[in-house]
Amino acid sequence: MSEEKSLNFIEEIVENDLNSGKYKTLVTRFPPEPNGYLHIGHAKAICLNFGLTQKYGGYTNLRFDDTNPVTEKTEYVNSQQEDIKWLGFNWKNELYASDYFDELYSFAVRLIEKGLAYADESSADEIATLKGTPTEPGQDSPYRNRSVEENLDIFTRMKNGEFADGAYILRAKIDMASPNMLMRDPIIYRIKHAEHHRTGNKWCIYPMYDFAHGQSDSIENITHSICTLEYVSHRELYDWFIEKLEIFPSKQYEFARLNLTSTVMSKRKLLQLVNENLVNGWDDPRMPTISGLRRRGFTPKSVREFCERIGIAKRENLIELSLLEFCIREDLNKTANRVMAVLDPIKLIITNYEKGTEDLIGENNPEAEDGGGTRIIPFSNELWIEREDFMEVPAKKWFRLAPGAMVRLKFAYIVKCEDFVKDDNGNVTEIHCTYIPESKSGNDTSGINVKGTIHWVSAQHAKTAEIRLYDRLFTSETPDAEEGDFKEYLNPESLTVLPNAYIEPALADANLEGRYQFIRKGYFCLDRDSTADKLVFNRTVTLKDTFKKPN
Repeated sequence: MSEEKSLNFIEEIVENDLNSGKYKTLVTRFPPEPNGYLHIGHAKAICLNFGLTQKYGGYTNLRFDDTNPVTEKTEYVNSQQEDIKWLGFNWKNELYASDYFDELYSFAVRLIEKGLAYADESSADEIATLKGTPTEPGQDSPYRNRSVEENLDIFTRMKNGEFADGAYILRAKIDMASPNMLMRDPIIYRIKHAEHHRTGNKWCIYPMYDFAHGQSDSIENITHSICTLEYVSHRELYDWFIEKLEIFPSKQYEFARLNLTSTVMSKRKLLQLVNENLVNGWDDPRMPTISGLRRRGFTPKSVREFCERIGIAKRENLIELSLLEFCIREDLNKTANRVMAVLDPIKLIITNYEKGTEDLIGENNPEAEDGGGTRIIPFSNELWIEREDFMEVPAKKWFRLAPGAMVRLKFAYIVKCEDFVKDDNGNVTEIHCTYIPESKSGNDTSGINVKGTIHWVSAQHAKTAEIRLYDRLFTSETPDAEEGDFKEYLNPESLTVLPNAYIEPALADANLEGRYQFIRKGYFCLDRDSTADKLVFNRTVTLKDTFKKPN
C-alpha cells in the first residue's frame, strides 16, 4: 500500500471550506504581471493554484495583472501562457486586470462618495515624510479633508487627462496612525500617460496593485487568493477594500515563496541580466526561468515533481539547486536514450581490424519500462574516443587505456593499447590498438575480463556537433545576500562551448523534444540554434552532482 501523503495547510483550509459548505466550488487564480518571463518560483505557485482545482474540482483563472503599462509587453503575456501549458495546466478563463478598468474606476468613485478616498497633490517626498515610521505614527495630508465633491471633480479630471504624471494621486482614507504602514492612506490610483498593451491610450490613470488585485479577485468570485508571504501585511488592506465596497469576500492566504541556491528570483534582477547581455536572453539555459529550464532540457514532470517535493510551508527556507537537478535525473534516467558522444576527441586506430565496417547493436535505455529497444551503431577501425580515457603513464587503479592496458569498447570489442603517436609539442594524437575478435559484446567467448569500459564513435560515420556545457549561474549560493552588486558573483565558467564534438550518426535525427544520455557524460538535449548543417546540444545536467561548494 502506498503511504498517504499528508495535506499541506492550504489543502486543509480548502477541504474545511468545502466540507463545511462555505463554498460550493473552489475557484483559484494565477495572477502574473506581464513584465518578464516566469521563473521556477512561479512554477511553484502555478502547481499550487492549478493543482488545488485539479484535486478538489472547480477551476483556475489565468489573470494578467497588467496595471503598469510602462513595463508590460504582449511578448511576456505569450511566454507566460506557453510556460503554464508546458507545465501541463489549463486555465478556464483568460482574464486581465485591464478587463476591469471601468469597474475598478467605479469602485474608486464609490470610495470617494463614502468619504473613504481623496485626491492628494503632495509630492512623493512629502507623502513619504508624512507617512511616519514603523514606530511613529504618520501625519494627515493637508488634502485629506477635501470635500467629496472636490475629490470627485479632481478624480474625473485625472481620468480625462487634464493633469501631468505625478500631479495628483488618489489615496484611500484609512488611518495614518495604523501600526500597519500599508494602512496609512495607501495610494490606489496614479496618473501615467503611457500606452497600454491592451487598452491603448484609453486610460491615463491606472490602479495600484493593492487596489486592483483584491477587487479583481472579488469580481471573479475567487474563493482562495493564494499569495506569497511578503503579502501577509497586505491582507488587512485586501480585506478593508472588500468590506468597504461590500463586494464578494475573496480571502487571501499566504505561503512561503521558493528561494533557490545559486541563482536570483527577482524579475528585476533577471531583467538586468538580460538587458546587460550577461546572459543570452530570458530563455538562456542558465536562467531560472521556466523557458530557460525548458531549453536546457528539463521536463514538465521533473519541475512538477520538484514543486511537490519542496512542499507548501508558512516559513521561508532556502532550497538546494541540487534537488531540482535530482528530479530531472530521476525522470531522464527512465526516459532518455543512451547514446555515444565524444566531447574531447582523440583518434584510436585498431590496426588488426580488417572487416571494413560492421553494424553493432546498442541498447537504447535499459532503465525504460518498455525495455527501451535497440539501435544500429556502425563500427570501423578508426574511432574517436575521449582524450581523458588514455593516460601515457597510468595512475594507480587506472582501468582505462594506457600502454599495454586493455579496455572494452561499449557495445563492441575488447582492445589493447599497443602504441601511440605524439605531435611536435608532445601531445598524443593517435592511439594504436589491437582488438580481440572473440570478445564481441553479447557474444564474448574470449574469457578475458577487463574492468574498464569506454565509449567511442566511428570516425568514418560520426557527425559533428557543438556541445554547450552549462553550470550554475552564480558562484555564491546566495548572491542576493552577498555584499556589493549581485552581478559580481556571476560564474565565469557557467557556459563552456565545445565546437567540434563527435556524435554517433543516430543523433543526426535528434529533435527538440528528445532527451539523451550521452554515456558517461550527462543528459543532453538538442538546442533550437541547431541547423541541418550544425547540430547544437545543451547539457541539461551531469550524471552525478559534481558541484563543489565554495569555501
